[in-house]
Amino acid sequence: MTDTFLHDGVPTLRASGFTGATAVPLYWEVYGPADSSRVLVLHGGPGADHEYLLPQMLELARDRELAFYDQRGGGRSKTDDRAPITWQTHVADLGAVIREFALDPVTIIGYSWGGLLALLYASEAASDPTLPAPTRLALIDPAPVSRQFREVFEAEFARRQSAPPVQAMREALAASDLRVRDPEGYRHRVFELSVAGYFADPRAAYDLTPFRVVGRVQQSVWESLGDYDLVHDGRLAAIRCPALIVHGAQDPIPLASSEACAHALGAELVTLEGCGHVPYVEQPAALFRALRRFLA
Repeated sequence: MTDTFLHDGVPTLRASGFTGATAVPLYWEVYGPADSSRVLVLHGGPGADHEYLLPQMLELARDRELAFYDQRGGGRSKTDDRAPITWQTHVADLGAVIREFALDPVTIIGYSWGGLLALLYASEAASDPTLPAPTRLALIDPAPVSRQFREVFEAEFARRQSAPPVQAMREALAASDLRVRDPEGYRHRVFELSVAGYFADPRAAYDLTPFRVVGRVQQSVWESLGDYDLVHDGRLAAIRCPALIVHGAQDPIPLASSEACAHALGAELVTLEGCGHVPYVEQPAALFRALRRFLA
C-alpha cells in the first residue's frame, strides 16, 4: 500500500492486519514513512484500543513510522476466551508483537496504562532473554506505579467527577433536547462527561476521540497487579535504558507517581502546566516538542 496523506499533512493509514505470533490475533496499524525509525505506541486502558489516540498522536508520524496495536481483550483484539487477562498476558503479547514485526531494537511510547505496561515489560525483559529489551521509553502520563498512588488517583478522579463544573454540565445535558434532536451528539456528550475529570478544563473532553473500555479486562488486569509497587520492589531499578516522562500538572494521577518513577529510572521528567491526563489533546505542542527532542 502506498503512502497517502490528509490535507494537513498527517499520514493516513499505510498498512493494517492481525498478528500471527500471539495466542489471540491482535489488530495492528502502521502510519508514517516506511524508511524512518519505527516507534511502537501503547494505548491506555486496560481494555481499550488505540483509536482514541488518533488523530492527534499521528503528528509524530510526519517524520517517523508509528505502529499501534489493540491490546488483547479490547478494540478489534477482543476475544471470546473468558480466561482472565493479566499484566503478564499483556507483557507476553508485547514481546510477541516486537518479535513479529522485527522491531528489535525498539523504542516504545506508552500512554497512561500503556506507560505502566511499558515499564512492566522493560523490567521483565531485563531478566528474560526471550523478551527484546526496549532501547528507549517515552511515557506520557503513565498510570500510577504503585497501588497507593492508584488509590490517590481514584479518590481525586471521583472528586472531580462530582465537582460543580461537571455537575453543571450534566444538568445542562439533562435539561436539553439533545437526546431526541441529535442521538449521536448526545452519546458523544455522555462520553465527554464520563472522562471530564481527566482534564484540567473539563470542556476539553470534547476533542477526545470516544472509546469504550471492556470492564472485565480492565478489572482482571488490575487484580493481577495486586498490591503492586514498582518503585520499592526493585522492578524500575532493573530498567537500563534512556527514558522520558511527560506528566500533566493537573492530571488526577498524582505527579508524585511520575516523580518517583523518574527518580528510579534516572529519567527526565517534563511537567506540563494547564494540562490534565490527556496532553495530546490539552497541550499537544509542548508534548510533541518534548517527544521529538527525546526521540531525536
